[in-house]
Amino acid sequence: MSFMHRKSYFLMFLSIVLLCSACQATQLAVVVDKANNTASMSSTDLAKILKLSNAKWPDGKQVVLVLRSVPGAEMQLALQKLSNMSGDQVKDLLAAHKSSILIVHSEQEVLKSVSTIPGAIGLVDVYSLTSGVNVLKVDGKLPLEPGYLLRGGQ
Repeated sequence: MSFMHRKSYFLMFLSIVLLCSACQATQLAVVVDKANNTASMSSTDLAKILKLSNAKWPDGKQVVLVLRSVPGAEMQLALQKLSNMSGDQVKDLLAAHKSSILIVHSEQEVLKSVSTIPGAIGLVDVYSLTSGVNVLKVDGKLPLEPGYLLRGGQ
C-alpha cells in the first residue's frame, strides 16, 4: 500500500473517530413550561429540584420532574453529577417520589409533557429542543456556551 493510500485511510479513520466523539458529547438542556417565569438558576438550586428537596417554584407552583423511562447515559450522569448521588441513590430517590415524577418514553414526550404541565421541568438533548418550552440558564450559561455544566462526555 502506498504512502498516499495509508494517509487517506488514516485521515478517514481520524474523521470517523472525531465524528463519533462529537456525537458522544451530548449537551443537555434544562427545560420548563412557557408559563414558568424562571429564566436562570444555580446548579445548587437545580440539584435541589432534581432531588425533590425543593418541590415548589418561586411562584408557588408544584415542581413536576419529567424524565425518560430509559434515560441515556448522559442523562444518568447529569442527574448523578447535579445531585451528587450514586446511580443507586438516584434510583431510590425516583422510586420514593413517584407522585412528583412523570416518566415518559421519549425526548419528544418529555418536551410535550413539559410544555403542557404547569411547573414541569425536564432534561433533553439540546438538538431536540422545540419552541414549546423555555430553556433555563444554569449558573448563567445556556447549552452550547463554554463552561456549561450539563455538557455530556465530561
